[in-house]
Amino acid sequence: MSTNTASRRGGIVARYSSGPLKAIGGLFLMTADAVRFAFRRPFQTREFIEQSWFVARVSLIPTVLVAIPFTVLVSFTLNILLRELGAADLSGAGAAFGAVTQVGPMVTVLIVAGAGATAMCADLGSRTIREEIDAMEVLGINPVQRLVTPRVLASGLVAVLLNSLVCMIGIGGGYVFSVFVQGVNPGAFAAGITLLTGVQEVIISSVKALSFGLIAGIVACYRGLIVTGGAKSVGNAVNETVVYAFIALFVVNVVITAVGVQLG
Repeated sequence: MSTNTASRRGGIVARYSSGPLKAIGGLFLMTADAVRFAFRRPFQTREFIEQSWFVARVSLIPTVLVAIPFTVLVSFTLNILLRELGAADLSGAGAAFGAVTQVGPMVTVLIVAGAGATAMCADLGSRTIREEIDAMEVLGINPVQRLVTPRVLASGLVAVLLNSLVCMIGIGGGYVFSVFVQGVNPGAFAAGITLLTGVQEVIISSVKALSFGLIAGIVACYRGLIVTGGAKSVGNAVNETVVYAFIALFVVNVVITAVGVQLG
C-alpha cells in the first residue's frame, strides 16, 4: 500500500493523524480512547497477559545488565564522598535512597522505552502496513480497545515490576560493593537503609515507574498505528518511538520528582 493511498483512506490513521496539530492532538485523542476502553467491557484479558509476558521477556535481561553498572557507579561515587566526609557508615542510606528514587526509575526509563516500547511499535507497525488494522475495523473491532489498551496497561505493570527489581538489585549490589570492596561495616550499612528511604519514597518511585510505562506504551502504540508506507516506515517509527519516549519520560521524571520534594 502506497503512502498516497494511506493518506486518503479513513479509519484509524485518518482519525489520529489528521489536523494541524496531528502529532500532539492524535496522541492525546488515542490516549483518551485507551483510558475509556480500559473501563469498558469486554476487557482483553488474554491480550493483556500475553503482552505483559512479551514486554517482560524482552526487558528482563537488559534491565539486570543495566542495573548492575548503575549500582556500582552510584555506590562507588557516593562512598568516596562519604569517606572524605568521615561518614562511610551512612553508605547504606545513600545506596537505598539513590536506588529507590533515581536509579530504579531511570533504568526503567531506558529499558521500557528502549526495549519494550520499540518492540510494541514494531509489532503494531507491521500489522498496520499489512492492513490488518483496516481489516479489524471492517469487522467492527476497535483496534484501540483490542490492541492498544492491553499493551499500555501491560507496559505500566511491567515497568512497576522492573522498578522493584532494579531497586532490589541496587540495594543488594550497593551492599556487596560497599562491604566487600570498600570495607564498610555490614551492620552500619543495613541500619542506614531506612534512614532516608521510607514509604513515601517507595510510593513516588512506583508512581514514576507506572507513569513511564504507560507513557512509553502510549507513544509506541500511537506511532505503530499511524505508520504509512512500507518496512522502512516501520523502522523510522521505531526510532522515533525511542526519541519521543525518552523526551517525555525525562520530563515526567523531573515533574514527579519536584512534586514529591514539595510534598515531602
